[in-house]
Amino acid sequence: MTVALTFEAASRTHQGLVRKRNEDSHSQGRFLYVVADGLGGHVAGDIASSTAIAAAKAYDRPVDPEDLADVLGRAINDASEALRRKVREDPKLAGMGTTFVALLRSGSHAVVANVGDSRAYLIRRRGSHDNAMVPITEDHTYEHLVAGAEEVPNLPEKLARFLDGRDDGRSADLTPLQLQPGDRVLLCSDGLSSYVPHEQIRVALDSDGTPGDIADQLVALALDLGGHDNVTVIVIDVPRR
Repeated sequence: MTVALTFEAASRTHQGLVRKRNEDSHSQGRFLYVVADGLGGHVAGDIASSTAIAAAKAYDRPVDPEDLADVLGRAINDASEALRRKVREDPKLAGMGTTFVALLRSGSHAVVANVGDSRAYLIRRRGSHDNAMVPITEDHTYEHLVAGAEEVPNLPEKLARFLDGRDDGRSADLTPLQLQPGDRVLLCSDGLSSYVPHEQIRVALDSDGTPGDIADQLVALALDLGGHDNVTVIVIDVPRR
C-alpha cells in the first residue's frame, strides 16, 4: 500500500572559493532528485555532469513503487549513453566523466542510486536534536572496493567507478528506502562531504528550518572551511502532518 506523503525540497550549488568553474550539475524535480559532479582533472567535467543530468531529467515522472529500481536504472543507463553520444560527436571530450547520485520516489517508497563519491544521507528526526545521520551510499573508491584495503600500502584515493559513457563496471548501486514523516534526505557532491566534518553535517540536517534554510547552512559550512571544491546539495524533507 502506498502511503500519501508530502515532500519539500531545496537545492543549492556554489563554485567554491578555489575552482575556476562549477563542474557540478543538479536537478530538483517533483519525483526525481539528482546531483552529478564532473570529474576534476578530466576534460569537460561540467559538460559531463550537465549531459548526465539532462538525460536523467526525462525520468522525473510518476512511477509505480515496484518499478522504481528498474526506472532509475534506465535513467542512469540513458545518462551513460548520452555521454557516449557526446564523445562520438566531439572526440575531444573523450575521457570526461561524472559521479551521479539520485533519489526517485513514489509515495512512501524511494530508491537511491549512486555511482562514484557523491553521497546520500538519511536522518530521521523525532522531535529531539540528537538523531543519527545514516549514510545511504558508499563511495566507489578503491578503499571501499578492495578486500583488505587497510593492509594495502599506497592504495590510491581515487574513484574506481563513475559514469563516462562506457559500460565496463560503471553500474550503479541501488538502495531502497521506506520514507516516513520527519525524514530528511541529503544528496551532495563531495565538495561538502570531503571537507565538512560528518558531525557538522549531522547537526545542520538535524536542526529546525526549511529545506532551503538547511541547504544554505550546508553550503556556508563548506565555504567557511575554505570552499576547496564545487559544492552542491539537495535537501528533501518529508514533513510531519
